[in-house]
Amino acid sequence: MDTVKEGKTTALVAYFTIVGSLIAMSMNSDSKNEFARFHIRQAFGLHIFFIGFAIFLSQWFNEYAWYGLYIAYIVLWGYGFIGAIKDEKQSVPLVGDFFQKWLKFI
Repeated sequence: MDTVKEGKTTALVAYFTIVGSLIAMSMNSDSKNEFARFHIRQAFGLHIFFIGFAIFLSQWFNEYAWYGLYIAYIVLWGYGFIGAIKDEKQSVPLVGDFFQKWLKFI
């Protein structure tokens, strides 16, 4: 439980934009707190997911696809952020487990 309290601030910072994720990575580089690492992976994955799909949609414009992207991003972001506030290590639905596998270097 102490590791959760120690890593909570870093975990929350990770959810605020991709810059926040990069700051959280540097904040956690020395301590390697597992709770913070979990949420940094989730948040960084969500930000990369959003940016990647936004680049794709910028070439293929469909207004409803943009709505879907923003709704999915906000819902998944909220799910992860609330999990960090509640001190829980729960993966975001659909993609969270993939982020944990793909981003092990964090």
